[in-house]
Order: sequence, then C-alpha cells, then structure tokens
Amino acid sequence: MFSLAKNAVSRLQVRSIQQTMARQSHQKRAPDFHDKYGNAILAGGITFCLATWTYTATQVGIEWNLSPVGRVTPKEWRDQ
Repeated sequence: MFSLAKNAVSRLQVRSIQQTMARQSHQKRAPDFHDKYGNAILAGGITFCLATWTYTATQVGIEWNLSPVGRVTPKEWRDQ
C-alpha cells in the first residue's frame, strides 16, 4: 500500500513539474545582455581586429618576403 501511495505522489510531482516547464516555455523571455549587445560587441571586435592588422601590415615595416627580382644582383665570378 505504501509503494502505491508513493508511486501516485511521484507521478503527481512529475506531472506538476512537466506542467510548470510547459508554462515557462510558452512565456516570452526578456532579452538578456547577449540579445541587447551581442551584435554590437561582435562588430566592434571585428573592426578592432581589422584595424590592428591593417596598421601592422602597412606601418610596422615587417619584411613580407616579397620577390627578390630586381633587388638581388649576382656576384662577380673570380677565376683562380
């Protein structure tokens, strides 16, 4: 008899939890931080990254290993 009552109470609790979850899933949720500012932060990060790489590529003076054609001259041959 005890197990029958325990089983009935357990089913009622599970059903009430399922009903609560169903009610919550149909409610409109308020926008959170990511909904409000996510796209702006993403765009700002992309802009910062592009600006940093553009500055690095054009102003820092890194040698980009470009073609040496026209800059390298052969040494004179020496007969011994």
